[in-house]
Amino acid sequence: MKLFQAPLYEALKQHLGFNPTSFHVPGHQYGRAISNYNEEIRADFAAIMKLDVTELSVTDDLHHPTGPIMESQRLAAETFGAEATHLLTGGSTAGNLALVLAHVNPGEVIIVQRNVHKSILNGLMLAGASAVFVPPMFDQRSGLATVPSLPILAAALESYPEAKGVFLSTPNYYGMANQLHEYAALVHQYNLPLLVDEAHGAHYAFHGQFPDTALSAGADGVVQSIHKTMPALTMGAMLHLQGTRINRKAVSKALAAIQSSSPSYPIMASLDIARAIAAREGEQLYNDAIKLANWFRTQLKEQVPRFKMIDMQMMAGNGAYTALDPLRLTLWDSSGRLSGYSMQKALEQYGCWAEMADSRHVLLLFGLSSSLSDVQKLVTACIAIASESSSYHYNSAGDDISSTVQNADLLQHQQFAEAAYISEPVNFQMLRLAEGEAESVLISECTGRISAEMIVPYPPGIPVLYPGERITVAMVKMLQQLARDGAKFQGASDPAMTYIEVQRR
Repeated sequence: MKLFQAPLYEALKQHLGFNPTSFHVPGHQYGRAISNYNEEIRADFAAIMKLDVTELSVTDDLHHPTGPIMESQRLAAETFGAEATHLLTGGSTAGNLALVLAHVNPGEVIIVQRNVHKSILNGLMLAGASAVFVPPMFDQRSGLATVPSLPILAAALESYPEAKGVFLSTPNYYGMANQLHEYAALVHQYNLPLLVDEAHGAHYAFHGQFPDTALSAGADGVVQSIHKTMPALTMGAMLHLQGTRINRKAVSKALAAIQSSSPSYPIMASLDIARAIAAREGEQLYNDAIKLANWFRTQLKEQVPRFKMIDMQMMAGNGAYTALDPLRLTLWDSSGRLSGYSMQKALEQYGCWAEMADSRHVLLLFGLSSSLSDVQKLVTACIAIASESSSYHYNSAGDDISSTVQNADLLQHQQFAEAAYISEPVNFQMLRLAEGEAESVLISECTGRISAEMIVPYPPGIPVLYPGERITVAMVKMLQQLARDGAKFQGASDPAMTYIEVQRR
């Protein structure tokens, strides 16, 4: 068995072993500052605070690593198959921002998949750059969006030779992945970097049943949320780089600008530990989780056939995705009695908390510590929910939804169909409208107006509308439907979606 190497964590533990006396930040001083207060608080936080230090001579500096952080990043690159890796304490958001800022200047153009995470659009705003949007493909049965097709990406590259790169996002939130070998080859024909938001695929390098990683396919810059599917603290992520098309100095400069000069050592240590565990265990790490996920699929098909799941068989003749994460199970009620939000709330009543829901689906994520008793509890909950809802239709607001579930995906199709072409360059700027330049308009009356806000159903964090975009009928219908179904919105001035902020005429 491989050695367990976690140099940053080991350096922090060694430092703690000397019983250091703090004359430095942070103010909790290795947790001692809370030791005389509430016992429960002390028990919860004191242990992690002992590792929460600052940039000392023995703990290294994330923005100029020469010691254990440098070694931790070297081991991460080796483990994940990159040439260089940066630890991120601001989540994949920090990595996406850095890749954008490092590759486009104000006024320059980058080709972007339309259905990307809001962090990429925020990066464009910070850069003052322009995006040429290319529409995604759609899975025919689920209605879910994936990456653009190769032909449309090729057309965008041909139409905009001044582009500085291509930014894609795969897998999607539901684990539907696209092998990127041909995409990388296409983008590299134009001597451009392929940048990939692979936030949900950090674990792909560690089992043969997982999709190929973007790095193994030849992508130049890849962002992964280690905390999502590996044993790291929330906001722990990595940015992997390879090849000569990446401006590595610019990436480091961007990271220094957007990440805190006082990064979290517990988060960095957890990244070190998660990587060390995966490097030592290999496929063994995920074997049990895969087996449990497959067992659940079998049980659901046999006992609750009304609840359908996205599976590998759905890929045949589809083309929208070429691989599927076996640890992500996307369920929907084929009878139309339950929306995704309703299923999520019903599961919570049985103590089962799903990762997310949309108008139609509920997403379940199986993890490293999932147990047979956990999955049996989930099966029991699904059986009970199906039985309870066998004779009525409702959504989270208690309304009849006999047509809502079917219509939700059609609205998403229509929204993207209206933009199912290669867009002209859309300029993004981090500008605040002056007082009086925006107004609130009833959502039913805002078709054709220019949005003054970014509206993001969360999760999954993919904007339906961004500032400067013209509002279409399909967008209005989609937002209204999501609001009725109980979705939450980030960036919206009116979370109820009664009004939208638009630019004053």
